[in-house]
Formats: sequence, structure tokens, C-alpha cells
Amino acid sequence: MPAVQLLLLACLALGTGARTAQLRRADDRSGRCQYTFTVASPREASCPEPGRAMSAIQDLRRDSSSQRAALESAEARLGALEGLLQRLGSGGPQPGEGLWTELSALRAERDQLDTRRRELQVAHDSLLRDKAALEEEKRLLGQENEALAQRLEASSQEAGALRGRCPPGPDGSGEVSLWNPDTLAFQELKSEFTKVPASRILKESASGHPGSEEGEAGCGELVWVGEPVTLRTAETMTGKYGVWMRDPKPAPPYTRETTWRIDTVGTDVRQVFEYSLGSQFAQGYPSKVHVLPRALESTGAVVYGGSLYFQGARTRTLVRYQLSREAVTAEKDIPGAGYHGQFPYSWGGYTDIDLAVDETGLWVIYSTEAAKGAIVLSRLNPDDLRLERTWETNIRKQSVANAFVICGTLYTVSSYSSARATVNFAYDTDSGTSRALSVPFANRYRYSSMVDYNPLERKLFAWDNFNMVTYDIRLSKE
Repeated sequence: MPAVQLLLLACLALGTGARTAQLRRADDRSGRCQYTFTVASPREASCPEPGRAMSAIQDLRRDSSSQRAALESAEARLGALEGLLQRLGSGGPQPGEGLWTELSALRAERDQLDTRRRELQVAHDSLLRDKAALEEEKRLLGQENEALAQRLEASSQEAGALRGRCPPGPDGSGEVSLWNPDTLAFQELKSEFTKVPASRILKESASGHPGSEEGEAGCGELVWVGEPVTLRTAETMTGKYGVWMRDPKPAPPYTRETTWRIDTVGTDVRQVFEYSLGSQFAQGYPSKVHVLPRALESTGAVVYGGSLYFQGARTRTLVRYQLSREAVTAEKDIPGAGYHGQFPYSWGGYTDIDLAVDETGLWVIYSTEAAKGAIVLSRLNPDDLRLERTWETNIRKQSVANAFVICGTLYTVSSYSSARATVNFAYDTDSGTSRALSVPFANRYRYSSMVDYNPLERKLFAWDNFNMVTYDIRLSKE
């Protein structure tokens, strides 16, 4: 029976492609009922023999075993892959040397890209900063260009007016007084006039004050400072404070009229504007611009004997710059002198070292740690800047606004901003003593950053909040 069943199954398996099936019932020879089930095969006309059916069954079993082995192999490979994925996800050791090498190369390339990205970012930031600086410089140059254009236009108009015909005078003659203000097309030079009784003028002349040649040549104590006379006003913000000067001992090719000016606002001050004529200075047209080989500091520079003397920026070094040769001819450190804000005047400005000129020569005003902030005064050799003699005063440098020297006596100004300041102290180098004074000194523009004495003109020169001014002075009779 099992064999018959297997045979039927084999027939069914081989006949899965049959198109029809038939069931027949008939009596056999003995008269019993017999059922017959027939399936037509497209490949075989009749049922195969038992041997062939067994062969087909064995083939099916082999195919099933092969498929089961392939499935088991696939399951094994899938398990291995899942284990690999788990190890990769958990950060465990890498499965292969090739994959590890490739991963290391990728990491190195990623690091190089990050480094390159950072370098590009730094370069980009630097370019942005340079761009901003250039735009700011362009803006400043544009402002200067506009100011120069305005000045050029004013000069052109002035030249046109001067080339035109003079208007008729009061008498119809066409001649006009040189000092008639209505005929001046450009007035930048300003003056102050004070009514003085004739008796006072005669008295001053007789007593050796201004108006007397003997009085002008003598050296006494400072007893009077006049009202400021404004000669020039700076045009830009760099002119808020500075220093201007004329040479009291002019050397060719310069004259007593030659004027120099330095705007000291900024961190790298090197430009020195030279004006051959007083009219050029008043109108703001320099005849030459010197560019110093090193930056200067403070408003303490002076011109003496054809050389500019100044303090080097952020140093205690004095420098002699010969103007005609445009070269530094001497340098000298002041031993122990404070600099760059250690002992400035009360207004600041890094005015630790202040140079001065009087009838006797070249001086330097400063302080030291040893002097504990008191003013130290030294006379200098103008050729090599050696300190020839030194005096230590009892005047606190930071308590006064400015200082200058007249006839070997040091004078100090009480305030740089008060309209009613005074010349408040005097130190006599002959006696080595100081005394209090109360000589009125007017800060008209309320910010005097420089006060110097010119012994040739017998005037004080000052820079007061963009304005370059002079003061007449009077000395007592010796």
C-alpha cells in the first residue's frame, strides 16, 4: 500500500501540468465495482513505471536538501553580517585591515578639510578687516579731498578777485587803503585790539617795557601776559592739539618768518609742515612737508638753530633732526626720565618730556622717580644733546598745565582749560629757589596743550583747542 500511495503521489507530481482528470467506475471480470482515476500528462502518454517514479522522488529530495543547505548557508552569512553590524555600531574592533586602512584615510582627509576650512575662515576674517580699514581710509581721504577742493575753490575766487579791478575809493580815485577790511577777500588772520591810554604807552616806554629797545633786550621777571592773538585754526580733528614754532636762532635757508607745525593727535606722528612765509601759515598752504624717520610724542618739540628737537615716541630719547639735511644728527636718552604717561602735565597728552628755548639756549623739562614727580630742569648741549647742568625743583609736574623758560627762569601755568588761569610759579636757576606768582593767563579756547617762549619775538606761542595763538609778554626791569 505505501508503494501504491507513493506511485499515486509521483503521478500527481508529474501531472501537475495536466489539463484534465477523469474518474471511471466499471465492473471487473469477477463482477466487483472498480474505480479508475486518470490524469493526462503532456509529456507522457501513460503513468511512469515504479522505478521512474522513485527516481523522480529522489530528485525531489535532493533538490529539497540542496535548497535547505543554501538556505542554511544564507542564514549563516546573514548572522555573520548582523554580528558585524553590531560590532560596528558598538565601536568594537574593525573586522578587516583594508576597511580599517580606508577608514583611517577618510578620517585623515576629513581632518585636512577641517584644517583647510579653518585657514579659509581666518583668511576671510583678515580680508574683512582689511576691507573695513581700507574703507575707513577711503572715507578719511574723501573728507580731506573735499576740504582741499573747498580751499582750492576759495583760493581760485581770491585769485580772481585780486586780478580784477579795484573798487573806487571814497574819493573816487580808485586807490584803497591797504588796511581797509572791505577790500580783503580772504581773512583768516585775526587780531585783537585793546585801547590803551597814551600816558600808559609813554610810561611803559620810559620804564623799559615794550616800546623800549633797552627793555626788550633785558631779562627781568614775568609780570604780564597779554590777550591771545589767533593766527591760525586747524582744519581737521588731528589738529585738536599740537605744536607750532619759529626758530629764534634761524639758520639758512630759513628765516625768522619760517614756521613749522605738527598735529600731534595720533599714534604715529611723523609729518612736520613747513611754511616759508607767515601768509602761507595763516592760509594753510605749506611749502614743504617733512616725514620724520621715527615717530615723535607729545607737544614738547622745538626748532632751534635750524634743527627740530623732539622726543621719540614711547621712549625717553631726545632726537635732533636737521631740517635742511632732512636727517637725524644726534640722539640721547635722558637718564631716569619718565615717559609715555608717567609724569605728564595735568592735561595729559604724554607730555612727560617738554623741550624749551630761551635767551640762554636749549632746555628740557621732565621728571624722574628719584624726584618723585617734581619738575627737573636740564640745560642741553644743542649739538650732541648732552645734559650740561640739572636743577630739581619743588614744583609737582602733574599739578601744572604747561611750562616754559624765559631768561633762565622756569614758569608754570596753573590750568589748561580755565579762562582765568595764571602763571603760578617761577623757579630761578641762578638762585635755585622758587616763588609763587599770580600773572593772569587766558585760555580763550579752553584747551591749551602747548605753551612755549620765543626769545627772538619776545612772545609766548600756544596751541589752544585747534587754534594757534600768540601772547605778548612784559618783563620787569632788572
